[in-house]
Order: sequence, then structure tokens, then C-alpha cells
Amino acid sequence: MEESYVDRSQQPNPSSALEQLKAEMMELRRLREKDAHELSALRRENAELRSDNRTWHPSHDGRTPFTPDIAGARLPDNWKNLTLEKYDGTSDPEEHLDAFVTQVGLYTDDDAIMCKVFPTSLKGPALNWFTRLPPGSIDSFTSLSSRFVIQFATSRPHQLTSIALVSIRQEKKEPLRAFMERFGKMMLSIRNLDPAVAMHHLTTALRPGPFVNSLCKKPPHDLDDLRQRATKYMQMEELAEFRSQNRSDLFLGKRENDKEPPKSRPREAIDREKSNNRGPRYMQYTPLNASRAKVLEQALATEVLAVPRRALTPPHADKTKACHFHRNRGHTTEECSALRDRIEDLVKAGHLQNFIWITDNRRNEYRHGRGEPGRDNRDRAPPRNRSRERSRS
Repeated sequence: MEESYVDRSQQPNPSSALEQLKAEMMELRRLREKDAHELSALRRENAELRSDNRTWHPSHDGRTPFTPDIAGARLPDNWKNLTLEKYDGTSDPEEHLDAFVTQVGLYTDDDAIMCKVFPTSLKGPALNWFTRLPPGSIDSFTSLSSRFVIQFATSRPHQLTSIALVSIRQEKKEPLRAFMERFGKMMLSIRNLDPAVAMHHLTTALRPGPFVNSLCKKPPHDLDDLRQRATKYMQMEELAEFRSQNRSDLFLGKRENDKEPPKSRPREAIDREKSNNRGPRYMQYTPLNASRAKVLEQALATEVLAVPRRALTPPHADKTKACHFHRNRGHTTEECSALRDRIEDLVKAGHLQNFIWITDNRRNEYRHGRGEPGRDNRDRAPPRNRSRERSRS
């Protein structure tokens, strides 16, 4: 009976536990309402900040080097982040400034917005310099860009001046197109070059000729006018060069035809030279100590070889390759199989011996094959002595 006795005063009261649970639930509800209220306030504050575009503060204490008008400027709705490489103070500041203005100009030309966006294109020491500017010291993009260029002027490479144009001269055999391109590159490397100064140096640097005479008779209005007139003379110069090259080729072919009539040449040799697509005629060719173009030049000079008639260039031939033997395009002089056969014919006939590559083994074979002059005289001496003895007897 004693063991089954339980003190009821020590058991929890269900009503008090329920009241305690209700109190905890009320406290939890109150906390949730408080959190919801704070979250709503934060959302409203965030919306206000977003509408005012106050998402960037350059310094920890909230101060900005911009004036209030610039600091309160709003970005356009279509604004996108710049794809420009950020500047760290180690390269040309004016080059970075030009790239920045070019990209921002796609969206706006507002001076305040350009000032406000410019710090986003900086990093490292350059960004540290900007954040240390005095508060309210920047009132325009001109002021900001001027301070930026002055601060990092030591990072700018050596700039050429118009004096560099004095040393430029058109060479004696330099084409007009090549000179104009060279002069144009030099002009682009000079910042803030006066067009009148550039045109003066350009006219004095040209080689005397028809183009200079035309400029003296009718001076150009500006650089664009000079370039347009130079383009016409470039085309005339290149056309004259093309015609001169064709005349020299025709004269060379006519001279060779006059020296050696076609009827004196074997028919099979002509057919062989006209067809350059056949395989090698010899199993082995004599090694040469010079290029085939050089051998061809010597063979033409000594008149041991006549150039065939000009061959037509195939429709789909490689126009970058030219053959001086056939005077057409599609293959080079070194690739010409017809010329290779003709050179081998001349070598076997005893010509062009100074172009044969003679190694030590070939020199010994050449010496044993032809014999030594002293040994031939000794071998031929006894027969002459016998003939003299017979005549005396």
C-alpha cells in the first residue's frame, strides 16, 4: 500500500501547462509580427535606395568627391555595366579615358552620369586615388578627367610630336602607296596633330614626280583632298608598272625567238616544255649548287637555252606562283619540271658545269673517269716513239 501511494501535489497541473503553452505561442506570434514589420521596413528602405540610385559610396564615412548635383544624378533605365578593362594606373591614362568616353557615349552624354560612372572603370591604385579626393571637389567631368590625366601622367608613354614628320622621306624606289601608308601610321601616333602641319610635311616628303607637280599646280584643300588625289596616282603608278613588266617579258621572248628560230629546235623538246604536268624524264638528276632560277639566268645569258613561247595560265591556277621559264602562273620556277629536264640536258651536253654540286666522292669519280693529264701523256708516248723508229728505219 505504501508503494502504490503517490503524492498528487508533485504531479503537473494540466491547466497551468496549457496556460504556459498559450503564453509561449503568443510570445512567438509577437516576435513573428515584429520580424515581419522590420522586414517590411527594410524592403521599403531598399526600394527608396534603389530609386535614388544610392548604391555606391566611395568612402567609409559616406562622403563623396562629387558635388550634390552629380551625386544625386540617376542612371538611365537602359544602363548596362561597361565591358571596359578597368584601369590600374600602369598604362596610358588618355587611352583609357578615350575608351571610357566611347563606351559611355552609347548610352548618354550627360556630364553628371559620366562622372558618377567613371569610378567603376578604376581598380587598384587608381581607385584608391579617387576615393581620397576631397569631398565636393569634382563638379564636372572635365575637372575629373583633367585630374585623372595629371595624376597618372608618368604612366603615359613617350609621345611623338610633329617634329618626327621632318625625318620622313619617300625613298627613291618606294611606291606611292607604301609611302602614304607609312606616313599615315606616323600621323596616328602623334596626338593632337594639326592637319595643316601634317599636309605641309607630307607634300615636302614626297619624291619629285607627276604627283608633286600636280600638287604644286593645284594645292589640295585639306588632307582628305590630298588622299583622294594620291589614290588616283597610286592606280596610275601601279598600272604603268604592270605595263612595263609586260613589255619587258614580250621583249625578252622576242629576243630569244630572234636568236634561235623555233624550227631549229627539236619537236619533242618543244612539246616537253609546253607540258609541265608530265613526270620526271630522268631517274636521277644532277645536283646543283644554285637555284634553278639562277641557272636559268646564266643559261639565257650564255645563249645555250632559249625561252619557249609564253604559256597560258590555267583558269584555276595559283596566281601567287610565277614561272620565269614559261612566263605564266600556276607553278614556280623551282617546281617547273620542263626547266629541270632542259637543265639536265644541258648538263649532260657539257654546259653549265660550274653549277654542278661536286662532293668528294663525285670528285674522285670525275677524276678517275676522265683520267689525269700526266698519265695520259705517258701512256701515249710509246706509240709516238715507235712511229719515229719506223720512219728512221
